[in-house]
Amino acid sequence: MIVRSAGILLYRRRGPAPPGPASNLEVWIAHMGGPFWARKETHAWSLPKGEYTAGEDPLAAAHREFTEEIGTPAPDARYYALGDFRQPSGKIITVFAAEADFQPEQVVSNTFALEWPKGSGTISSFPEIDRAEWTREADARSRLVKGQLPILDALVQHLRNSRG
Repeated sequence: MIVRSAGILLYRRRGPAPPGPASNLEVWIAHMGGPFWARKETHAWSLPKGEYTAGEDPLAAAHREFTEEIGTPAPDARYYALGDFRQPSGKIITVFAAEADFQPEQVVSNTFALEWPKGSGTISSFPEIDRAEWTREADARSRLVKGQLPILDALVQHLRNSRG
């Protein structure tokens, strides 16, 4: 059975595009919570996303998961389907993108339970997301988990094509 997730990738453009290959594009990404990711920055970030069930509207699921992980509803914006992206695990993420200048007062994620330290018998609660922020596209390439880099590539390509 294929596991499906839906997520939202918010983006904004800050000022005029700089000369050369640099970009004025920023994306809203979140650092994964829990002890495994606690001291990692490189390839430890994700777009807000989560699983949904067969028959559920993927965009509605993406909005629900965004709210659960960020603690604030996604902004009112024009969302469009960016595509389906197969992850190394086999999971497929359906991504919706929108341009918005999102500025929540705080990020408060839902939590999950985990035995930690492993084998200790102690169950602790950890946030799914411990922080989220706007990140320049170039920096997002080293921060996002590797399986999500094609999502960023698709966004950049979409924005190039839509300038037409």
